[in-house]
Order: sequence, then structure tokens, then C-alpha cells
Amino acid sequence: MSIEIIESHRCFSGTLHICRHPSAATGTQMRFSAYVPDGDGPFPVLTFLSGLTCTEENFTVKAGAYKKASALKLVIIAPDTSPRGEGVADDPDYDLGQGAGFYVDATQAPWAPHFKMESYIAQDLQEVVAQNFPADMMRQGITGHSMGGHGALTLALKYPSLFRSVSAFAPIVSPTRCPWGQKAFTAYLGQDRGAWTAHDATLLIEAGAAKGHYEKILVDQGAADKFITEQLKPELLEEACAKAGQKLVLRRQPGHDHSYFFIQTFIDDHVAFHAAALLGS
Repeated sequence: MSIEIIESHRCFSGTLHICRHPSAATGTQMRFSAYVPDGDGPFPVLTFLSGLTCTEENFTVKAGAYKKASALKLVIIAPDTSPRGEGVADDPDYDLGQGAGFYVDATQAPWAPHFKMESYIAQDLQEVVAQNFPADMMRQGITGHSMGGHGALTLALKYPSLFRSVSAFAPIVSPTRCPWGQKAFTAYLGQDRGAWTAHDATLLIEAGAAKGHYEKILVDQGAADKFITEQLKPELLEEACAKAGQKLVLRRQPGHDHSYFFIQTFIDDHVAFHAAALLGS
């Protein structure tokens, strides 16, 4: 699968590329950033999934991950959060439509033709990264923030053959039990709540989806996050992991909110967490 490299920038001991390519899953052009450390590779891959209203630029510009990725020799991929462009459905609300793909494959009109973000991450993005960068696709981790934290957790649980490590920042841990998730799932997946359970990390863990594949899951949650009570509900993930015997490292960080200042503060920990799992150190 060919890509167009729109721009490239030297960054620490590596190069950041901004890329565009056609996606069979979404039927649109998709964008992502790829940070590649210097050297021959192949290098382990860490994918970061962003949250509501974001594009690939938010993590790329704001997270401050590349110094650590350069030192530990990790490729970092940051895709867009939804399909975009002419003919792609949208909604005036920030939490639905473009910028709010929720990393599911929509089955309902008008979203179904293009909103196939699960297939995009698990198939198309895999192929394009493997074919165009010195990436070791057998050593992959996944992380994300908020809506992207939901995506990281659920995709890791659904595709353990792809991902060997998983973490999240302030994830929506149970979208079936919060307003953001209920709104998006009703629109994308329909009224049948039985179809929602495959996209809820807590329910997947309770059902045994982890199956001992992940030694531990790392989650950072800002204790001053204004969304923590109504939308994020980290205690539900704690309960699910305790019931399933899944080791969870949940760090409630005093004073931190939902912003990228929070992510900047702890991104090195997450990059190191994934490097340890993927490099065996």
C-alpha cells in the first residue's frame, strides 16, 4: 500500500513523517504521523490513538514522546481519529462524526460507508506501516487518550495477536455506561445494546478477553479530570480487572486534568512501559 509523505522533520535522533494514504476500510484518504528512530531497524511499534475532536496532529505536536522514543528505538504511529472529506457524514456535535470515530466499525446509516475505524487500525494501518517503515510488526504496543484510551484497551483485548502491550491515559473504560459512549454507539451500532458489548473494555475483561495475554495494563488518570465521574469511571476498570484476575496498574495523578499537559507529564513512563514489554528489558 503506497503512501504520500506530506512533510518530514528531524526530531532528536530520528525523523517524523506526516503521511497520507488511501484506506480500503474507510474509502477515504487517511492521515497519520510516523516517528522513526535512526538506525537500520526493524524497530518495535507503538501506536497512539487520540481522543474526541483530535486529528493526528494533537499527539504529534503536543505529547512530547519523541525524545524517549528516540532513546529507546521505538517507531511511534499516531493516526487520525476518523475518516474525513467530501461525502463523509458528520454531526454538529463534537462527540459524534468526524473527529469522533470511537474506533468501531459503524453498521448504521449514514455512518456505515466510511466509519470503519476498527478495521482501519487493525488492518489498513498495519499494512501501510509494515510496507513503508522499518517496523517490527511482531512487536507492537498500543496506547491512547480518552476516546483513544477506549480504543487502545478494546483493540488490544480484541486483537492480542497484534499487540503485546497496552496502556491508556484517562480512557473511557466502559462506553456502554457513559453518555459519550451511549450516544456514539447508538448512532454507529444501533439500538441493540448486545452489539455494544464487544466495544466495552470492562465487559471484555469480565468475559475473559484478556486471557492472561497482558502481564499488566498501565492506566494513568488525572485525579482533577472534570470528566472522571460521568464519562471515564476508572473504578469500573478496577472492578473488572479484579474479577478477572488481570493485573492493572491504575495511577490516579493528583492535580492533573484531561489535557495534553497531563499526557506530557507521564508519556515517558508509557513509552518506557511499552519498550520494556516489546524489547524484553
